[in-house]
Amino acid sequence: MNALDWAVLIGYFGVMVAIGVWSHKRVGDVSDYFTAGGRMPWWLSGISHHMSGYSAVMFTGYAGIAYTYGVTSFVTWSFPIALGIAIGSKLFAPRINRLRSRLHVASPLEYLKNRYNLPTQQALAWSGMLLKIVDVGAKWAAIATLLSVFTGVSLDQGILVTGVITAIYCTIGGLWADALTELGQFVIQLLAGLSMFVAVLLKLDDKDIGLLGAFDEPALHGHGKPLVGPYGTVFLLAFLFIKLFEYNGGMLNQAQRYMATGSARQAERSARLSAVLWLVWPVVLFFPMWMSPLLVHAQKPDGSDSYALMTEQLLPHGLLGLVIVGFFSHTMAMCSSDANAIAAVFTRDVAPVLSRRARAWGPRPGLVAARVTTVVFLGLSMAVATQVDSPAFKDIITVVIKWVAGLMGPIAIPMMLGLLRPFRRSGPTAALVSWGLGLLAFWLVNYPVSWSVDGGVPLQYQVSVPLAVSLVLYVVVGYLRPEDTPERLAVIERVNTDGDGPGGSPAAAAVPAPAGAGDDAAQAPRG
Repeated sequence: MNALDWAVLIGYFGVMVAIGVWSHKRVGDVSDYFTAGGRMPWWLSGISHHMSGYSAVMFTGYAGIAYTYGVTSFVTWSFPIALGIAIGSKLFAPRINRLRSRLHVASPLEYLKNRYNLPTQQALAWSGMLLKIVDVGAKWAAIATLLSVFTGVSLDQGILVTGVITAIYCTIGGLWADALTELGQFVIQLLAGLSMFVAVLLKLDDKDIGLLGAFDEPALHGHGKPLVGPYGTVFLLAFLFIKLFEYNGGMLNQAQRYMATGSARQAERSARLSAVLWLVWPVVLFFPMWMSPLLVHAQKPDGSDSYALMTEQLLPHGLLGLVIVGFFSHTMAMCSSDANAIAAVFTRDVAPVLSRRARAWGPRPGLVAARVTTVVFLGLSMAVATQVDSPAFKDIITVVIKWVAGLMGPIAIPMMLGLLRPFRRSGPTAALVSWGLGLLAFWLVNYPVSWSVDGGVPLQYQVSVPLAVSLVLYVVVGYLRPEDTPERLAVIERVNTDGDGPGGSPAAAAVPAPAGAGDDAAQAPRG
């Protein structure tokens, strides 16, 4: 990097902070901070939903997969995401939007107290927050890894710089700042991605390698196969189910994008836009990674530095700075949206249970608590990021694929399937058994069983077994021990009835607070 690249990077940071300051004027209460007051246009929500699913892991961990295996990086990652979001546009997006418009909640988990009970809500809230700290920690480590390649700064210094800048703008401006910065980041990503795509095409032309014949080159042997190595059919199917839940709200931040639109129909349009972007745009981003074995020799065994090395070699200064900004934009988009989602869960779902004072928070104290929680979450995730390469976590891609994909199912299944009428018989017993034994299955498959098997348990089973256990138990326990009380059925009907707004049908009767909630009844969703 030279002075021009640094100027582009510093200018980008300045714009992000400025957007946060401007967005501050649009945040008057907790609803504005967490769900944009339900006033976000569908197209902005769709772009924000798309951008909040990326991070620099794509340019490190997934770049390594593309460098080693080729197009399977698209087939087993962005394609399942696109398909999962397309399915979720009908199945989940409208219902999640009605959580805000009809139940008046500001956190995706807030409705669980009425759908199940308080212990279930707390179990999912705490485990979801802890998983997100690890997940976001991996994202900070990924962008710091890239920054070290370009600038030579240490991993810890890179984590500190990106974390502090993100904390400033997302803490000041809430979800509005997240969405608007993600719109700017999408434009930057578009320019940077196209620049890299063109640079690789020109380099291939210089080497007299045709676009269609590139995969016939010896260095790309097998790179054109859709499923290869550990990324086989079982992995693809497991990832499709995982991403169906994760990118439609199971990891919380995407759910907020659906909640932020003005109606259920707009949430559906938002999801469809995000699905189209996930289907088309990653092909442009992945193509240089597929070609990277022809152009660079990775220094790391997993190939995770291949994209950064290729960027340094192919792009002139200025454009190099733009691509580096693109790396930052991905990670900051995802991490800021995660921070906002976790702050919503803590202030709306956890704090009122821990503290009597939190139950009486007015608009201003609640907003202050939300901002403090955002900063604390970012700080904890940055601390975890410094340990990503430790023996406990191993490398970045291990954290993202194995930990996040493997643990997401047990947390998301009770939350997501609890919205749907066919699963109305599944109550708190089914939810807690599904959650608890799903987490146990993750531990068994990844540690005791894996240690006892030569070569370890294959990756596809490490991520699919916990999901399968949770899904089966949620359905079977619900069938054997139905707990579909009138109060729980009322919650389900309110998020399933047609039409938008807080009324609209007899089914939209008031939802009573769950029995035994005590002082927490004041926090129950209002009708």
